Amino acid sequence: MLTEKTVIALCGPTAAGKTDLAIKLALQYHTQIISADSRQCFREINIGVAKPTDLQLQVVTHYFVNSHSIFDNVNVGTFEKYALDASKKIFAENDSLILAGGTGLYVKGFLEGLDAIPEVDELTESNIRKQYSSDGFHWLESEIKKKDPLFASKGEMQNPQRMMRALGVMMTTGKSILEFHSSSKDKRDFKVEKIFLNIPRQILYERINKRVDRMMEEGLLDEVMKLIPYKNLNALQTVGYRELFDYFEKKTKLSEAVELIKRNTRHYAKRQLTWFKKYFIDAETKILNNVD
Repeated sequence: MLTEKTVIALCGPTAAGKTDLAIKLALQYHTQIISADSRQCFREINIGVAKPTDLQLQVVTHYFVNSHSIFDNVNVGTFEKYALDASKKIFAENDSLILAGGTGLYVKGFLEGLDAIPEVDELTESNIRKQYSSDGFHWLESEIKKKDPLFASKGEMQNPQRMMRALGVMMTTGKSILEFHSSSKDKRDFKVEKIFLNIPRQILYERINKRVDRMMEEGLLDEVMKLIPYKNLNALQTVGYRELFDYFEKKTKLSEAVELIKRNTRHYAKRQLTWFKKYFIDAETKILNNVD
């Protein structure tokens, strides 16, 4: 029995079994779930992001699932505000809520607030560097002026490295990097119980491979084909979609694209494990080494 407002934070790599366990916990505690997944919030994509099924969504209310469009600018700052608002609604009727997901920055942003100098998600940083490499300083300067006028007016606008860092922070958090220089970690009015799904690597990789095969059987190729007109949107720069866009552009064969999805998903899971072990696990974290 929980005696104060509590967030049960259930985290781990993709394909670890978070969705099923989160639903079991939500039913056990008669509460609801906030998804900390940076892609399941988009209504237009389904199969490739392993969303909860329609039945699962009916059984337990999920926040931040199908809540936004791929045309929306969604980042960790967006999620922090959304999740805090959702937690107030849930806590008004329940003493607990389940936070479940694998996007580490989203988990950290909700539980602790944003750091003084936030991390930039890997994909955003990579995309910015590629764009700068191809389009040069003029593009970078223009993007900063358009997206972060505060940095453009007060920041180091002759330093491409600082400018790329600033652009990445803005795209990841929705705030100028200059706004974080005097900020401190936010206090939350709830306690946190942490559960980490630490699936043995070989089992996890087998699950990932089987999941990708299942996604293809369920129609991922058709889903991606319908999204081709929007393939440059940030929401679609993600594993499972990029590889199939390349297939439709005849850059790879279908079998090669599927194997790349598996490989890139395994690499993503490895990065998730590294991140959560560094930032999430402490002496009080409950670690589950397998989930059926």
